[in-house]
Amino acid sequence: MPTNASVDRALAAIAKDESKKLGVIVNGKSITTGQYIPRAEAQTAPQISLPTASPSQKYLLIALDLDAPFQSWRGLGPILHCIQPGLTLSPNNNELTTTDPFIANYIGPAPPPGSGPHRYSFYLFKQPENFDGKKYAPPDGKNLGNMSRMRFDLDAWMSKAGLEDAIAANYFTSS
Repeated sequence: MPTNASVDRALAAIAKDESKKLGVIVNGKSITTGQYIPRAEAQTAPQISLPTASPSQKYLLIALDLDAPFQSWRGLGPILHCIQPGLTLSPNNNELTTTDPFIANYIGPAPPPGSGPHRYSFYLFKQPENFDGKKYAPPDGKNLGNMSRMRFDLDAWMSKAGLEDAIAANYFTSS
């Protein structure tokens, strides 16, 4: 199972520093860290915001299920729920938006019956200037298959893509 030390660093950072908390809006509601969201309310990609975002910077978002398939046995996790590059600051608010194609399309929470709530975490990275999302995406805009999502090694992917540590993070729980 991947160790994903970057996940541990990001979650520790948001516990210590409010400015490291990524704004995550699910179904029109801004979440607090660890808030429970019913799975039916989180099936569409959330809106993302960051008050400290720079208008000249592009960002990349990665979302993971940290507790798959069960909190007591995470043998398939983490599961990748989204990779979205090309996020930029909207001129009217702190929301980050993009017209760039996804690398991994968003999938909503779907823990198996009896597994209890899972943590669905979101990590925002500064996107390197020379980043080419097409290099990592399935061909022809296809959705990423489930097998490619399981046991996602965020640290290895960050190294391959030239990403530094996440600048902001947040998570909600769902079952």
